[in-house]
Amino acid sequence: MTDRTLDIAFWNYDRTRALSDGRIKIDGVTARFHTARIVTQIFEAMIRQRAYDVSELGLTYFLRTFADGPSPFLAIPIFPNRAFRHSAIYVSGASGIRHPQDLVDRTIGELALYGHDAGVMPKGILSDEFGFKPERNRWIVGGIDFPMDPIDFVPHPHPAGVEVTMAPKGTDLGVLLEAGEIDALISADVPRCVLSGSSKVRRLFPDHEAVERDYYRRTGIFPIMHTVVVTRELAEREPDLVRAVYKGFCEAKSAEVAGLTHAMTFNNMATMVPWLTDLLARDRELLGDDWWPYGIARNRAAIDAVLRYHHEQGLTERRFKIEDVFVPYLLDA
Repeated sequence: MTDRTLDIAFWNYDRTRALSDGRIKIDGVTARFHTARIVTQIFEAMIRQRAYDVSELGLTYFLRTFADGPSPFLAIPIFPNRAFRHSAIYVSGASGIRHPQDLVDRTIGELALYGHDAGVMPKGILSDEFGFKPERNRWIVGGIDFPMDPIDFVPHPHPAGVEVTMAPKGTDLGVLLEAGEIDALISADVPRCVLSGSSKVRRLFPDHEAVERDYYRRTGIFPIMHTVVVTRELAEREPDLVRAVYKGFCEAKSAEVAGLTHAMTFNNMATMVPWLTDLLARDRELLGDDWWPYGIARNRAAIDAVLRYHHEQGLTERRFKIEDVFVPYLLDA
Protein backbone atom coordinates (compact mmCIF):
# COMPACT_ATOMS: atom_id res chain seq x y z
CA MET A 1 0.00 0.00 0.00
CA THR A 2 1.08 3.58 -0.65
CA ASP A 3 2.16 5.51 2.42
CA ARG A 4 -0.19 8.23 3.59
CA THR A 5 1.21 11.79 3.41
CA LEU A 6 0.76 13.70 6.65
CA ASP A 7 1.67 17.28 7.56
CA ILE A 8 3.13 17.26 11.06
CA ALA A 9 4.13 20.39 13.00
CA PHE A 10 6.13 20.90 16.17
CA TRP A 11 8.84 23.18 17.48
CA ASN A 12 12.51 22.24 17.21
CA TYR A 13 12.90 20.08 20.31
CA ASP A 14 15.60 17.52 20.97
CA ARG A 15 12.87 14.91 21.70
CA THR A 16 11.35 15.35 18.22
CA ARG A 17 14.52 15.86 16.20
CA ALA A 18 14.90 12.20 15.26
CA LEU A 19 11.61 12.52 13.40
CA SER A 20 12.40 15.70 11.53
CA ASP A 21 15.93 14.61 10.57
CA GLY A 22 14.70 11.24 9.32
CA ARG A 23 16.38 8.92 11.82
CA ILE A 24 12.96 7.71 12.96
CA LYS A 25 10.27 6.91 10.40
CA ILE A 26 6.54 6.67 11.07
CA ASP A 27 5.19 3.40 9.73
CA GLY A 28 2.92 3.91 6.75
CA VAL A 29 3.51 7.67 6.62
CA THR A 30 5.32 10.02 4.29
CA ALA A 31 5.76 12.93 6.67
CA ARG A 32 6.12 16.59 5.81
CA PHE A 33 7.45 18.29 8.93
CA HIS A 34 6.80 21.94 9.76
CA THR A 35 7.99 24.34 12.45
CA ALA A 36 7.93 28.08 13.15
CA ARG A 37 9.89 30.92 14.75
CA ILE A 38 7.85 30.59 17.94
CA VAL A 39 5.56 27.77 18.89
CA THR A 40 2.39 29.86 19.09
CA GLN A 41 2.61 30.37 15.32
CA ILE A 42 2.17 26.61 14.97
CA PHE A 43 -0.84 26.75 17.27
CA GLU A 44 -2.40 29.57 15.25
CA ALA A 45 -1.94 27.80 11.91
CA MET A 46 -3.54 24.64 13.28
CA ILE A 47 -6.49 26.38 14.94
CA ARG A 48 -7.23 28.97 12.28
CA GLN A 49 -6.44 27.05 9.11
CA ARG A 50 -6.33 23.34 10.06
CA ALA A 51 -2.90 23.60 8.43
CA TYR A 52 -1.64 20.22 9.64
CA ASP A 53 -2.88 16.69 10.17
CA VAL A 54 -0.87 16.40 13.38
CA SER A 55 0.29 19.34 15.46
CA GLU A 56 1.79 20.34 18.75
CA LEU A 57 -0.74 22.42 20.69
CA GLY A 58 -0.57 24.04 24.09
CA LEU A 59 -2.99 22.34 26.45
CA THR A 60 -4.89 25.53 27.23
CA TYR A 61 -5.14 26.37 23.53
CA PHE A 62 -6.44 22.88 22.84
CA LEU A 63 -9.00 22.97 25.65
CA ARG A 64 -10.28 26.34 24.43
CA THR A 65 -11.20 24.73 21.10
CA PHE A 66 -14.06 22.97 22.96
CA ALA A 67 -15.72 26.33 23.71
CA ASP A 68 -18.48 25.91 21.12
CA GLY A 69 -18.93 22.14 21.30
CA PRO A 70 -16.72 19.21 20.34
CA SER A 71 -13.22 20.24 19.38
CA PRO A 72 -12.06 19.60 15.80
CA PHE A 73 -9.05 17.90 17.41
CA LEU A 74 -8.27 15.02 19.74
CA ALA A 75 -5.02 14.61 21.64
CA ILE A 76 -2.56 11.77 21.63
CA PRO A 77 -0.56 11.36 24.86
CA ILE A 78 2.64 12.96 23.60
CA PHE A 79 3.94 15.88 25.67
CA PRO A 80 6.74 17.70 23.85
CA ASN A 81 6.80 20.61 26.29
CA ARG A 82 6.62 20.28 30.05
CA ALA A 83 8.24 22.24 32.85
CA PHE A 84 8.11 22.74 36.58
CA ARG A 85 6.56 26.15 37.07
CA HIS A 86 7.22 27.42 40.59
CA SER A 87 10.07 29.18 38.79
CA ALA A 88 7.64 31.01 36.47
CA ILE A 89 6.50 33.45 39.19
CA TYR A 90 8.49 36.69 39.44
CA VAL A 91 8.00 39.53 41.93
CA SER A 92 9.02 43.16 42.14
CA GLY A 93 11.37 44.07 44.95
CA ALA A 94 9.26 47.18 45.57
CA SER A 95 6.17 45.05 46.20
CA GLY A 96 7.29 43.70 49.56
CA ILE A 97 6.20 40.21 48.49
CA ARG A 98 8.19 37.55 50.31
CA HIS A 99 5.77 34.64 50.56
CA PRO A 100 3.00 33.22 48.34
CA GLN A 101 0.39 34.52 50.76
CA ASP A 102 1.62 38.07 50.03
CA LEU A 103 0.23 37.84 46.47
CA VAL A 104 -3.30 38.58 47.71
CA ASP A 105 -4.87 41.79 46.32
CA ARG A 106 -1.92 42.50 44.02
CA THR A 107 -1.56 43.51 40.39
CA ILE A 108 -0.06 40.59 38.48
CA GLY A 109 1.07 40.44 34.86
CA GLU A 110 0.62 37.32 32.77
CA LEU A 111 2.16 36.43 29.43
CA ALA A 112 -0.07 36.14 26.34
CA LEU A 113 -3.33 34.88 27.89
CA TYR A 114 -5.16 34.91 31.16
CA GLY A 115 -4.42 31.26 31.85
CA HIS A 116 -1.53 30.59 29.47
CA ASP A 117 0.00 27.13 29.80
CA ALA A 118 2.68 28.30 32.22
CA GLY A 119 0.08 30.27 34.19
CA VAL A 120 -2.55 27.61 34.77
CA MET A 121 -0.21 25.32 36.71
CA PRO A 122 1.38 27.86 39.10
CA LYS A 123 -2.00 29.43 39.86
CA GLY A 124 -3.37 25.98 40.60
CA ILE A 125 -0.42 25.03 42.77
CA LEU A 126 -0.62 28.33 44.66
CA SER A 127 -4.35 27.73 45.21
CA ASP A 128 -3.89 24.13 46.39
CA GLU A 129 -0.95 24.75 48.68
CA PHE A 130 -1.17 28.38 49.80
CA GLY A 131 -4.84 29.33 49.51
CA PHE A 132 -4.24 31.67 46.58
CA LYS A 133 -7.43 33.02 44.95
CA PRO A 134 -6.90 34.56 41.48
CA GLU A 135 -10.16 36.50 41.77
CA ARG A 136 -8.60 38.60 44.54
CA ASN A 137 -6.03 40.02 42.12
CA ARG A 138 -5.89 42.45 39.22
CA TRP A 139 -4.42 40.89 36.07
CA ILE A 140 -2.66 42.55 33.14
CA VAL A 141 -2.11 40.30 30.12
CA GLY A 142 0.53 41.13 27.52
CA GLY A 143 3.98 40.36 26.18
CA ILE A 144 7.54 40.66 27.38
CA ASP A 145 10.67 41.65 25.47
CA PHE A 146 10.48 38.70 23.06
CA PRO A 147 8.34 39.80 20.06
CA MET A 148 5.03 37.96 19.99
CA ASP A 149 1.76 38.72 18.22
CA PRO A 150 -1.42 39.06 20.30
CA ILE A 151 -3.22 35.74 20.81
CA ASP A 152 -6.49 36.44 18.99
CA PHE A 153 -7.22 32.99 17.58
CA VAL A 154 -8.69 31.37 20.72
CA PRO A 155 -11.36 32.55 23.20
CA HIS A 156 -10.21 34.57 26.23
CA PRO A 157 -12.56 33.42 29.00
CA HIS A 158 -12.24 34.43 32.60
CA PRO A 159 -14.73 34.45 35.50
CA ALA A 160 -16.88 37.56 35.74
CA GLY A 161 -15.40 38.40 39.13
CA VAL A 162 -11.82 38.47 37.92
CA GLU A 163 -10.39 41.81 36.76
CA VAL A 164 -8.39 41.17 33.57
CA THR A 165 -6.95 43.95 31.39
CA MET A 166 -5.14 43.54 28.09
CA ALA A 167 -1.96 45.61 27.99
CA PRO A 168 -1.47 47.83 24.94
CA LYS A 169 0.47 46.21 22.11
CA GLY A 170 4.19 46.68 22.59
CA THR A 171 3.96 46.76 26.39
CA ASP A 172 6.78 44.86 28.06
CA LEU A 173 5.52 43.29 31.27
CA GLY A 174 9.11 42.72 32.38
CA VAL A 175 9.76 46.46 32.21
CA LEU A 176 6.61 47.09 34.28
CA LEU A 177 7.79 44.53 36.83
CA GLU A 178 11.24 46.06 37.15
CA ALA A 179 9.72 49.54 37.49
CA GLY A 180 7.37 48.33 40.24
CA GLU A 181 4.29 49.15 38.16
CA ILE A 182 3.08 45.59 38.62
CA ASP A 183 3.72 43.55 41.73
CA ALA A 184 4.33 40.16 40.13
CA LEU A 185 4.54 38.40 36.79
CA ILE A 186 3.72 34.85 35.73
CA SER A 187 5.42 33.96 32.47
CA ALA A 188 6.55 30.95 30.47
CA ASP A 189 9.41 33.07 29.13
CA VAL A 190 12.01 34.61 31.42
CA PRO A 191 11.92 38.43 31.24
CA ARG A 192 15.10 40.25 30.31
CA CYS A 193 15.32 41.99 33.69
CA VAL A 194 15.62 38.60 35.39
CA LEU A 195 18.16 37.24 32.90
CA SER A 196 20.26 40.39 33.29
CA GLY A 197 20.33 40.00 37.07
CA SER A 198 18.37 43.14 37.99
CA SER A 199 18.35 43.73 41.73
CA LYS A 200 14.78 45.06 41.44
CA VAL A 201 13.17 41.69 40.66
CA ARG A 202 13.39 38.15 41.91
CA ARG A 203 11.60 34.84 41.74
CA LEU A 204 8.89 34.21 44.31
CA PHE A 205 10.66 30.94 45.08
CA PRO A 206 14.39 31.83 44.96
CA ASP A 207 15.44 28.21 45.51
CA HIS A 208 12.92 27.06 42.93
CA GLU A 209 14.72 23.87 41.93
CA ALA A 210 14.57 22.50 45.46
CA VAL A 211 10.90 23.53 45.76
CA GLU A 212 10.03 21.92 42.43
CA ARG A 213 11.86 18.70 43.23
CA ASP A 214 10.01 18.51 46.55
CA TYR A 215 6.72 19.15 44.73
CA TYR A 216 7.41 16.18 42.44
CA ARG A 217 8.33 13.92 45.36
CA ARG A 218 5.03 14.77 47.06
CA THR A 219 2.69 14.73 44.08
CA GLY A 220 4.33 12.71 41.30
CA ILE A 221 3.40 15.56 38.91
CA PHE A 222 5.83 16.73 36.22
CA PRO A 223 3.66 19.55 34.83
CA ILE A 224 2.58 19.32 31.20
CA MET A 225 2.41 22.41 28.99
CA HIS A 226 1.81 21.07 25.45
CA THR A 227 0.39 17.96 23.86
CA VAL A 228 0.09 16.72 20.27
CA VAL A 229 -3.29 16.74 18.57
CA VAL A 230 -4.65 15.12 15.44
CA THR A 231 -7.70 16.17 13.49
CA ARG A 232 -10.83 14.50 14.78
CA GLU A 233 -11.46 13.11 11.30
CA LEU A 234 -8.05 11.43 11.21
CA ALA A 235 -8.51 10.10 14.75
CA GLU A 236 -11.88 8.56 13.96
CA ARG A 237 -11.19 7.22 10.48
CA GLU A 238 -7.60 6.00 10.69
CA PRO A 239 -6.77 4.75 14.19
CA ASP A 240 -3.92 2.54 12.99
CA LEU A 241 -2.25 5.55 11.40
CA VAL A 242 -2.67 7.58 14.59
CA ARG A 243 -1.17 4.73 16.60
CA ALA A 244 1.80 4.78 14.23
CA VAL A 245 2.21 8.54 14.76
CA TYR A 246 2.16 8.01 18.52
CA LYS A 247 4.77 5.25 18.19
CA GLY A 248 6.98 7.48 16.05
CA PHE A 249 6.99 10.29 18.62
CA CYS A 250 7.77 7.78 21.38
CA GLU A 251 10.68 6.33 19.42
CA ALA A 252 12.09 9.79 18.68
CA LYS A 253 12.03 10.72 22.34
CA SER A 254 13.55 7.37 23.34
CA ALA A 255 16.37 7.93 20.85
CA GLU A 256 17.22 11.24 22.54
CA VAL A 257 17.04 9.72 26.02
CA ALA A 258 19.35 6.92 24.91
CA GLY A 259 21.79 9.38 23.37
CA LEU A 260 21.99 11.57 26.47
CA THR A 261 22.30 8.54 28.73
CA HIS A 262 25.04 6.98 26.62
CA ALA A 263 26.88 10.30 26.50
CA MET A 264 27.11 10.30 30.30
CA THR A 265 29.94 7.78 29.86
CA PHE A 266 31.91 10.53 28.13
CA ASN A 267 30.76 13.29 30.52
CA ASN A 268 28.41 14.67 27.83
CA MET A 269 31.38 16.42 26.26
CA ALA A 270 29.46 17.25 23.05
CA THR A 271 27.21 19.64 24.99
CA MET A 272 28.69 22.78 26.51
CA VAL A 273 26.72 22.66 29.75
CA PRO A 274 28.99 22.21 32.80
CA TRP A 275 27.93 19.48 35.24
CA LEU A 276 25.30 18.20 32.79
CA THR A 277 26.13 14.57 33.58
CA ASP A 278 25.59 15.18 37.30
CA LEU A 279 22.29 16.93 36.57
CA LEU A 280 21.12 14.01 34.44
CA ALA A 281 22.07 11.60 37.20
CA ARG A 282 20.06 13.57 39.78
CA ASP A 283 17.09 13.81 37.42
CA ARG A 284 17.11 10.08 36.71
CA GLU A 285 17.32 9.33 40.42
CA LEU A 286 14.19 11.43 41.06
CA LEU A 287 12.18 11.07 37.84
CA GLY A 288 13.31 7.64 36.65
CA ASP A 289 15.35 6.50 33.67
CA ASP A 290 12.54 7.64 31.36
CA TRP A 291 12.37 11.08 32.91
CA TRP A 292 10.10 12.60 30.23
CA PRO A 293 7.30 10.04 30.01
CA TYR A 294 4.65 9.84 27.30
CA GLY A 295 1.39 7.90 27.53
CA ILE A 296 -1.55 8.20 29.91
CA ALA A 297 -0.49 5.85 32.69
CA ARG A 298 2.55 7.77 33.94
CA ASN A 299 0.94 11.16 33.30
CA ARG A 300 -2.55 10.69 34.70
CA ALA A 301 -1.95 12.87 37.78
CA ALA A 302 -0.36 15.64 35.70
CA ILE A 303 -3.17 15.61 33.12
CA ASP A 304 -5.88 15.54 35.79
CA ALA A 305 -4.25 18.55 37.49
CA VAL A 306 -4.34 20.64 34.31
CA LEU A 307 -7.96 19.69 33.57
CA ARG A 308 -9.04 20.49 37.13
CA TYR A 309 -7.17 23.80 37.26
CA HIS A 310 -8.51 24.81 33.85
CA HIS A 311 -12.06 24.44 35.14
CA GLU A 312 -11.43 25.92 38.60
CA GLN A 313 -9.88 29.02 37.01
CA GLY A 314 -12.92 29.57 34.81
CA LEU A 315 -11.23 28.71 31.52
CA THR A 316 -13.64 25.88 30.66
CA GLU A 317 -17.29 25.63 31.63
CA ARG A 318 -16.96 22.03 32.72
CA ARG A 319 -14.20 19.91 34.13
CA PHE A 320 -13.02 17.66 31.35
CA LYS A 321 -12.01 14.08 31.92
CA ILE A 322 -9.05 12.48 30.20
CA GLU A 323 -11.49 10.39 28.15
CA ASP A 324 -13.05 13.59 26.76
CA VAL A 325 -9.91 14.94 25.15
CA PHE A 326 -7.62 12.02 24.19
CA VAL A 327 -8.17 9.47 21.44
CA PRO A 328 -9.91 6.51 23.08
CA TYR A 329 -7.68 3.79 21.69
CA LEU A 330 -4.55 5.29 23.31
CA LEU A 331 -6.01 5.61 26.81
CA ASP A 332 -4.14 2.48 27.88
CA ALA A 333 -0.79 3.78 26.59
